[in-house]
Amino acid sequence: MTTESAQLAKAQLLSQNHDLLTRFRHEESIKNLVAQRCQFVDELLQQQWQEQQLDQFPIALIAVGGYGRAELHPQSDVDLLFLIETELSPEAEQALSRYIAFLWDAGLEVGHSVRSLAQTLEQGRNDITIATNLLEARLLCGPQTLYHSLHLSIRADDFWPASDFYIAKRDEQIARHAKASAFDLEPNIKTCPGGLRDIHTISWVAMRYFDAANIEALVGHGFLESDELNELLECQSFLWELRFALHLISGRDENRLLFDLQRQVADLLGYEDATQLGVEQMMKRYYRTVRRVMELNQMLLQLFKRATLGHTKALEIKGINDDFQLRGKFIESITENLFDDPVQLMTLFLHAAKNSNIQGIYAPTLRSLRKARRAQTQALLNLPACRAVFSEILRHPRGIAALSLMHRHGVLSSYLPAWRDIEGQMQFDLFHAYTVDEHTHRLLQNIESFAQTDQKEEFPLGSVLINQLPKKGLLVLAALFHDIGKGRGGDHSKLGAVDALDFCKLHGLNDHDGRMVAWLVENHLVMSVTAQRRDISDPDVVADFADKVRDSVHLSYLYCLTVADICATNEKTWNSWKGSLLRDLYFSTQRVLARGKEKPVDIRARVREHQAKAKKELLRRGVKEKSLDVLWQRFKADYFLRHQPNQIAWHAEAILKHKQDEPLVLISKHTTRGGTELFIYGKDKPKLFTTVMAVLDNKNINVHEAGIMASKDQYVLDSFVILEQDGSPVSRVSRIQALRKTLIKALNSDTSKLPKFKKLSRKMKPFRVRTQVNFLPSRRHGTSMMELIALDSPGLLAKVGDILYRCQLKLLAAKITTIGERAEDFFILQNTEGEQLNEIQQEMLRQNLITALTKPAQY
Repeated sequence: MTTESAQLAKAQLLSQNHDLLTRFRHEESIKNLVAQRCQFVDELLQQQWQEQQLDQFPIALIAVGGYGRAELHPQSDVDLLFLIETELSPEAEQALSRYIAFLWDAGLEVGHSVRSLAQTLEQGRNDITIATNLLEARLLCGPQTLYHSLHLSIRADDFWPASDFYIAKRDEQIARHAKASAFDLEPNIKTCPGGLRDIHTISWVAMRYFDAANIEALVGHGFLESDELNELLECQSFLWELRFALHLISGRDENRLLFDLQRQVADLLGYEDATQLGVEQMMKRYYRTVRRVMELNQMLLQLFKRATLGHTKALEIKGINDDFQLRGKFIESITENLFDDPVQLMTLFLHAAKNSNIQGIYAPTLRSLRKARRAQTQALLNLPACRAVFSEILRHPRGIAALSLMHRHGVLSSYLPAWRDIEGQMQFDLFHAYTVDEHTHRLLQNIESFAQTDQKEEFPLGSVLINQLPKKGLLVLAALFHDIGKGRGGDHSKLGAVDALDFCKLHGLNDHDGRMVAWLVENHLVMSVTAQRRDISDPDVVADFADKVRDSVHLSYLYCLTVADICATNEKTWNSWKGSLLRDLYFSTQRVLARGKEKPVDIRARVREHQAKAKKELLRRGVKEKSLDVLWQRFKADYFLRHQPNQIAWHAEAILKHKQDEPLVLISKHTTRGGTELFIYGKDKPKLFTTVMAVLDNKNINVHEAGIMASKDQYVLDSFVILEQDGSPVSRVSRIQALRKTLIKALNSDTSKLPKFKKLSRKMKPFRVRTQVNFLPSRRHGTSMMELIALDSPGLLAKVGDILYRCQLKLLAAKITTIGERAEDFFILQNTEGEQLNEIQQEMLRQNLITALTKPAQY
C-alpha cells in the first residue's frame, strides 16, 4: 500500500461527492443516490482487499449496521466486521492493519471490530446494539462459509428470542424518545421521535420475528398493508433527502437540522421563499412526516407486541357499548366497518373524554381509523351529527384529553380544515420552540393542568381563576383558534377571530359566547404586550388596558389564556418575573374596573401613602426623621410613585449610611416582581446607563426593566430588574458580590468608551431581524414613547444608551423584552429641555439606531 493510492482513493471519494451533489440538485432519485454511494464504497473496499491480498487469509469482510443495509449517505460511518476463523497470523495482522489504515487515509469514517464467530455471538448476546447490527450483516469479501455460519447463528432461537428482542428494541426506543421531542427546533432526523431510527426499529423487529430481508417483506407476511408500506417509504425518502443534503453541506456525518444549516438545506432541496419562508415550508413537511412515522411506528409495534408476546389474551376487556370496548388501556372498535359512519369516528374520541383509563387506540382499530380518515371527502364539521358529538367533547371536563388524541391521529384536521393549515407550521425563530399545532396542543394541556391542585404553587392566580370561569369551554375554544390564522399572511389574531366566530355560530353558541371567544382570539396578545412592554406603574397604561378588557369576566378569561399561551411557547419563556408582571396588571386592572374608570387614581394620595409606609418602617429601624425628610426633599414625586414602600425604605437607609464620594450600588437579596433589583445612587455622569448595561451584558445577566431617575440636585436614582439567563433571580452571594464590585469599578472609571462585546452565537447567526424604530402616542406630558425591534445582539442596550447620549436625549424608563432572537424593547424618553422629542429629534434617533444596529460591526 502506498500513500499515493490512499490519496487517489480520497480524491475519488471527493469527486463522487461532487457528482452526487450535482445529481442531487437535478432531483435524481434519492434511493438511487444512496445505493450508488454504497456500491462505490463496496467496490473501493473490495478492490483494496484484493490489492492487500487479504483473500489468502481466513477473514470475512462483512458490512454491518446501516452500511450492511446498503444505506450509505455521503459522510456516513462505514461499519465493518472482520470475522476471523482462527487466530490471525502475524502476516494477516499486518495486512489487516495496512488495510484499515488505507481506509482512514482515504477519508472514510470506519468503525470496525475483529472477532471470531464465538466472540461475535457472545458480544451480540450481551449487547442489543451489536445484535441489531449483525441482523443487517452483508458479505463483501472472504469465505462464504464463514459468513453463512454467522448468518445461521444469529437467526437461531437462542440468539435473542423474538420476544426478548422486541422488548429490548421497544425499551431502547422509549429511552431514545425521552431524550428529545419530535418537534425540536433543531431536530436530529435520525434519532428524534418519528425519525429514521423509528423506521429502522420497525424493520429490525420484523427481521427478527419473520426473518424478513427488509421492511417490504412485511406485506407478504400480512403485517403491513401496501398503502402503509408506501407511506413509510415515502417518509423514509424525504428523511433521506434531508440527511443526504446535510452531509453534502456540512461535510460531516451531521444528522441535526441546525439553524445555520436549515436555510442551506432548504435551498438545496429547491424550497423558495413565498408567503412562507422556504425553510419554513421544508420544516413543515418534516414535522408532518415525523408525525406520520410516529403513528405507523406505534401501530406496527403494537401489532408486533401482540404477535411476539401474546399479551392480547392477558389484557382485561371491559365493554363500553355495542360498538366499542376497552382492551387494557386502549379503546377498540368491535363492529366491522364501524367508521363507515363518520359519527362513530367522532364518538371514539368522546369515549376517550369520558373514560380516563383510555391512553390510546388499539392497533387494529387505529388501522381502520387511518383508512376512514383518508376516505373522508368533506370536513366532518359539515355534518350536524358530528358537530353535536364535538360540542359534547368540548363541554366535557376531560375534553382536552380527547382533543389531544384527535390531534395525535389527524382527526382534528379532518374535523376542522383550518387546523390542517397549521399542522407542522414552523416559525423560523428562537422564540417559538414548537410548531403552531404543537404549541396550541400544549396550551390546551396547560389550561387543563391549571385546575390541578399541584399547580397552585407555580400558578396561584391561574389555578383559582380557571375554576371561576363561567364556561371553561369558551377558553378551550379560544385556545384552539388563537393561532389558527398563522401562515396565511396578515394579522393572525384578526383572521383567527373571524374563524372562531364562524365556528361558534355553526356550533350553536349564543351570540354573547361567540363574541367572547372571538374577542379572546383577537386580543390574546394584548395582556402579554401590556405587561412586558409598557409601563404598568403608569395609571394611564392600566386605564387604557381596562378599557380594552371591559369587565372582570373578560379579564379573567384573558389572564388564563395569556399565561397558558406563554408557558406553551417554549420551556424557558415563563419565569417568576413574567408571572409577577401579569398578576400586578391583573389586580391593578381589577381595581380600576371595581372603582370605575371615571374615577382615576389620585397620584398625590398614592405618593403620600408610599412615603408614610416607608417612613414608618424606617423610624422603626432607628432612622432619624429629620435626616429622612432632608433626603426626601431632594427626590421628585415620580420616584415615590414608581417604587413600593419597602423599596423606598431600602434605598433611603442605604443612602443615609453611604459616603457620597463614590457611587452606591445595591443588589437586593429579596426579589422584586420575581427578579433581582439593582439600585444605583450617585452623581450623574455621562453614559452611566451605557456603562451599567455593558457590565451586565458581559456578566451574562439579562435586564428586564429600567427606571432612570435623577434627584433635584442631579444624583441618579436608577433601578433595574435583572435576571440570570435561565430566568431565575440573581441570588448567589458570590455572584452578587462580584457584580457589585465590577459595577463600582466601572462607574469610577472612564465611561466614555464602549467595551468589546461577545460575538453572535452560532444559533443567532442564521436569523435576520429588520431594525424598526416606532414612536407611540404618549399621554404623559413631556415624554416620548419609543418601541425598538432589533436582533438581540450582544451589547444591544449599551449601544442604545450610547446612541441616546450622542443624540443628547434622556432615558426615563425602559421595558426589555426578548423574544427568541428578537429584542422588542420599550423606552420612555425626553430631550434635554424635559420635553417630548420633536419630529427632527425622532428622525435623527431613528436613523442612528437603524444604522448602528443593522451594522453591529461599527461597534
